[in-house]
Amino acid sequence: MAHLSPIDYATASAEIRTEHDRELALRGRMTNMKRILLHSPAAHRIYAEWFTLRDLLKPKLDDRAIWLLSMAIAETMRAEVPVTFFRRALIDSGLDPEAIEPTADEALLIDFARAVAANANAVPDETWATLKARYDETLLVNLVAFAGIMVATCVFTNAVKVELDPELEAYRRKA
Repeated sequence: MAHLSPIDYATASAEIRTEHDRELALRGRMTNMKRILLHSPAAHRIYAEWFTLRDLLKPKLDDRAIWLLSMAIAETMRAEVPVTFFRRALIDSGLDPEAIEPTADEALLIDFARAVAANANAVPDETWATLKARYDETLLVNLVAFAGIMVATCVFTNAVKVELDPELEAYRRKA
């Protein structure tokens, strides 16, 4: 059971209902994490910047690369809700998360993701050298910021013990 409750739309303030409705209009769904974050519309908006940064990465990184990067962070941080969210994205696009053969670029992003999630002070110099050889500094700033929000998402879902959304249950990794 989650440590914090989701908002109750019927009794929520006008500000919270407005943010809720804006989120639904933008993304078409309301997750358990978002329902909890909406107790603070500012916190919700900050975490929603994940989508802004994802869009800034997209000219150079496709969805699959972004999903693999995100899932690597979530797996390293043992965050079931985000892991399952990205498993769904991969499965729904026709991929088997357990059988993906990452490209060289994806493998680099996965290594970076795991390093950031495990200890951001210890990202290997060779990982940085390879990233710098492939991407410009603007993309790298957005990549690190994106990874940071992904880490924050994992911290939030783990600390609060956000419950898995019912629609994700079928995508849960089998024990």
